[in-house]
Amino acid sequence: MKEKARTFKEETDYISKETDEKYRINEGFVPNMKVPGYFYVNESLRSLLDEELQAYCERGNVGGFLPAVKQLANVAALPGVVGKSIALPDVHSGYGFAIGNVAAMDMNDPSSVVSPGGVGFDINCGVRLIRTNLTEDQVRPLQEDLAQALFDHIPVGVGSQGIIPTTAKDLEEALEMGMDWSIREGYSWVEDKEHCEEYGRMLNADPSKVSKRAKKRGLPQMGTLGAGNHYCEIQVVEEIFDVPAASRMGISKVGQVCIMIHSGSRGLGHQVATDSLTAMEKAMSRDGIETNDRQLACARIDSEEGQNYLAAMACAANYAWVNRCSMTFLARQAFAKTFKKNPDELDMHLVYDVSHNIAKIEEHLVDGEMKQLLVHRKGSTRAFPPHHPLIPVDYQFTGQPVLIGGTMGTCSYVLTGTKKGMEETFGSTCHGAGRARSRANARNKLEYQEVLNNLKAKGISIRVASPKLVMEEAPESYKDVTQVVDTCHAAGISKKCVRLRPLAVVKG
Repeated sequence: MKEKARTFKEETDYISKETDEKYRINEGFVPNMKVPGYFYVNESLRSLLDEELQAYCERGNVGGFLPAVKQLANVAALPGVVGKSIALPDVHSGYGFAIGNVAAMDMNDPSSVVSPGGVGFDINCGVRLIRTNLTEDQVRPLQEDLAQALFDHIPVGVGSQGIIPTTAKDLEEALEMGMDWSIREGYSWVEDKEHCEEYGRMLNADPSKVSKRAKKRGLPQMGTLGAGNHYCEIQVVEEIFDVPAASRMGISKVGQVCIMIHSGSRGLGHQVATDSLTAMEKAMSRDGIETNDRQLACARIDSEEGQNYLAAMACAANYAWVNRCSMTFLARQAFAKTFKKNPDELDMHLVYDVSHNIAKIEEHLVDGEMKQLLVHRKGSTRAFPPHHPLIPVDYQFTGQPVLIGGTMGTCSYVLTGTKKGMEETFGSTCHGAGRARSRANARNKLEYQEVLNNLKAKGISIRVASPKLVMEEAPESYKDVTQVVDTCHAAGISKKCVRLRPLAVVKG
């Protein structure tokens, strides 16, 4: 839909500040907005969004690029959207939806749609945190050996292949069963399931809705880290902000060592998204659905295309949980080999596993009325408050653990969900730092050796399959994760619990 060009001043006239951390995008910013847009940023992070918008005003939509605030507003124009379109502080431009965008569709509105762009290509890309009873003093002398052991055990890189035997039958069962498959096959502890979002299994998964090509791509990649921003990181507790909540997670002291694994559904999830976008473009034409951006391809939730996507997306989500379970198994083996103790002796229990790219049916209050919604979370984390029935018994009094991965060489955080977040953001918060510089720009501006030297100076070991990835994933390529987390904490949509810093990083 053609939009008349406006100056940067005219664009920002539609944006009003409600609090120090919360801004509203009023209707009229883009055509057909049904609800307002809201974004949560501090002053410094707001300037990055303004730079993006100003560049768009001066150069136009070059190469299909849209600034994050425009994408946020375009989502507010989708059929069936309710309440608001929300962006968290790590927001940046993505495909269709901005990365860091949350939106919910009314399941009882026949016009409501599901959009693969609201989930992303790496379906159920997520993070899990495993605690240990080791301290930094115990790990430091073996740090390089441990980093190498993880690199040797966990396959990494773009073309990596899994070492856990997986047949076509295994894949079909894993797509349907998720974490239950990993438990049955002995790759996951039974108690891990309690500490995983959705208990590691989406029940609406139907492997028959996943294409042969997607399955072919996924079969050899089970238990692989992949590339991009995915990592396995040895971390040490640097500060505890909420002692009772951290204690419930088994995090009891500064200096305690943990492992964070960040990965998703690999080529299978990417293919599921690609296949669905193709099918939905045809459905839009058939059903007369119009959007402000062709990247927001979508289908009615109750249509054949909508239901097929949700069933295939659930399979990809289950695959991602199995993938992270497999890498947890391999990480436990690496630690056991290095310290010559079994993983249980090292207290290598799962703290929690969260999803960053997913759409799920949930109940939320909208204008005082309880509604069943399809909540799209793209580059954002579910953050349910204390006493919510969908979080584990262990965390009923503290709120759901929220895992926020930092960038290579910077700190990560554990947050907890809040009642205010449930009211304002459909129980959602940030997912990481968020890119401030494109991958290509990072490769051009940063030197490989310089990045390595900076990590070494911080006492961080690194194992990486691709040198160019070091520049792409350097801290300079991202926003400051502490500013992102502090903004969410100040806004009250999540609460700081623990800060961790890296000792060793394994990347693709």
